[in-house]
Amino acid sequence: MRIRRMGALALGAAAALTVVLVGGAAGAAGETSAATAVSPRSITVTGSGAALSVPNRAAFSFGVTTQAKSAAAALNGNNTEMRKVIDAVKRAGVAARDVQTSSVSLSPRYSQNGEDIVGYTASNTVNATIRRVSRSGAVIDAAVGAGANQVYGPTFTRSDETVLYRRALSAAVANARGKAQTLAGASKVRLGAVRSIVESSAGPIPIAEKAAAADVGTPIEPGTQRIEASVTVEFALR
Repeated sequence: MRIRRMGALALGAAAALTVVLVGGAAGAAGETSAATAVSPRSITVTGSGAALSVPNRAAFSFGVTTQAKSAAAALNGNNTEMRKVIDAVKRAGVAARDVQTSSVSLSPRYSQNGEDIVGYTASNTVNATIRRVSRSGAVIDAAVGAGANQVYGPTFTRSDETVLYRRALSAAVANARGKAQTLAGASKVRLGAVRSIVESSAGPIPIAEKAAAADVGTPIEPGTQRIEASVTVEFALR
């Protein structure tokens, strides 16, 4: 006999209870024999948990693109402009360890017929991690004022994201246990020890909520992030 209970939850998590009993009997000419095998009983549920936080770091990319007749002139001109941008970003409060070159490129430009080289384009891009989100606007303005003609970002993070994720994991396990206890009680069985746990997770999810505004400059709103964790837990039944 197989009994299965399924329940759908708000976040799409599912819980299943399965109890399996296998029995067999054979009889012949005046005698009977029976053998019954019982598989280990268990219940498997999926639990979810989350931790909310306001990002305290922001990452941006600042780029400079220049053009010139020769490759050397394009590259030298680009180098000069990018040094100005890097210096400006550092003066705006970004530590040297948080400024990293991400790409350098040099390519020819062709005439409309696509056959003659008419000049060269040089590009350089640096990534900057701003450890105080409220300074993001000032850093952007400093970079653009120094010559950056490309800005990408932001990417928001938390310095204590690992701690927050572990908090979400603990909540997910507690959520799974609560579901298992409910299902076990409804099925008139007792919950036993944990037999296995499988972890799954996703990246931080931004939530459209206001947080502290930038001190000055280009407005940057970090909002709130939801760090989620999910676990699938198998409990023994007694």
